Amino acid sequence: MRILIAVDDSPYSERAVEFAAQMRWPAGSRVLVASVVAPPLPTSTALDAPTAAEPLTVLDQDRRRHQSLIDRAQDRLRRAGFCVEGRLLTGDPREQILDVIEKEQVSLLVVGSHGRTGLARLLLGSVSSHAVAHAPCSVLVVKAA
Repeated sequence: MRILIAVDDSPYSERAVEFAAQMRWPAGSRVLVASVVAPPLPTSTALDAPTAAEPLTVLDQDRRRHQSLIDRAQDRLRRAGFCVEGRLLTGDPREQILDVIEKEQVSLLVVGSHGRTGLARLLLGSVSSHAVAHAPCSVLVVKAA
């Protein structure tokens, strides 16, 4: 069985990793942990144009933060005895997760019931809802305890 766990910086995501780590999966199951960095939204006007380095700095900071999330999830899952890989992706989280499912022939997606909150969630939409509606595999949505 090929399992994809999509992580972000929410407590729901942490709960999804913990849930997956405690489950008994079929022998030989492989786990893929992925996190998606959404490109920064433009926030400046023509009068206050950022330097070329500013968007890259924000993107680099986001990449490091998301890689840390992947590393923590991988460590937890390895301690539970799983064979695990990580993927750091860039783009729309909904599209990127569906793309990984297709390319990696994932048979189960595990996600938290909610992701980021506030404006970012409003702009991006609900990744878990999108996955339930569009993923070609089963989707396990884990709620926070």
